[in-house]
Amino acid sequence: MKCVKVPLKQLNDTRIKLMEKGLMNMEYRIKTSEDYGYIPINEDVNDYEIVEIELEPMKKVPHNFSELLEGELSSEEIENLRTSFDTIGDIVILEIPDNLIDKKQIIGDAALKFTKRKAIYMKKSAIKGTTRVRDLEFLSGVDDSVTIHKEHGARLKLDVREVYFSPRLATERKRVMESVSDGERILDMFCGIGPFPIVIARNKNVDIAAVDINVSAIKYLNENIELNKLKGHIKTYCGDVRQVSHSFNLKFDRIIMNLPGLAYTFLDVAVNLIEDGGIINYYEFSDSYEQGIKRLENACSEVGKKVEIINCRKVKSTSPGEWHVAIDGKIN
Repeated sequence: MKCVKVPLKQLNDTRIKLMEKGLMNMEYRIKTSEDYGYIPINEDVNDYEIVEIELEPMKKVPHNFSELLEGELSSEEIENLRTSFDTIGDIVILEIPDNLIDKKQIIGDAALKFTKRKAIYMKKSAIKGTTRVRDLEFLSGVDDSVTIHKEHGARLKLDVREVYFSPRLATERKRVMESVSDGERILDMFCGIGPFPIVIARNKNVDIAAVDINVSAIKYLNENIELNKLKGHIKTYCGDVRQVSHSFNLKFDRIIMNLPGLAYTFLDVAVNLIEDGGIINYYEFSDSYEQGIKRLENACSEVGKKVEIINCRKVKSTSPGEWHVAIDGKIN
């Protein structure tokens, strides 16, 4: 390999000059001896001693998932592959299009190499059923679906096969937490493993009733309460919130309704349980805010209440033209 030979004390300055001029060959490592350094170059340069010496090639580090698939998949297949994936703790969940299912093992192995996580799974179905879980197929790594996900200082333990959890709502959970005041009484109607309650109770002195119909979700929420140092208090309930709500003998200052596919069917329960002047954090899938606002208004109107819309936002895209939207309403 053609190199510039310089005294060790001049090595760094020379390296910088060659890099700035685009003359340094970045595919090989600089070599040093007791007195000299050898910098790989692309072409001859003036004012330096040029020597031929054997150098160690630089280890090529892929800059993205797609680079690892070059040579394994065609350019068109790589283009069609959705390279976005969900990382939950030390587990990665991929979405692989139907036309690339026969390459799923290659894709899974590449994901394991790129992410350096414990296990790679592939989505086999949409989220389904009252327990909100999806079928997963193990692809690569170690087939262990239990992990601990870290978010805003909280630790969230879960089994990705048994419960639903989206790391893409981390910003939304933080936003809601920051809007909460100490002393609030909060109901999370569809709490899952408790990301909203845990993140809120870690930072605020509040009382939270957390409800979910999935037995495994409540099991992990109870473990997460023990895993985290909380300022507030969380009480868990397993069951359908419509039935569980009959046991509540108080009203709430805030109700979180993050079940975007079905939350609208529980608005009557929420409106009856909200304190005067309380906030409902309502979520649904929609192409706009109008539908959700109308649903909130209608639910309030039926019991002689009014809603003041204080915030609307798009949380994440779910499909072309459709969003997971959030609407915050103050109920009077």
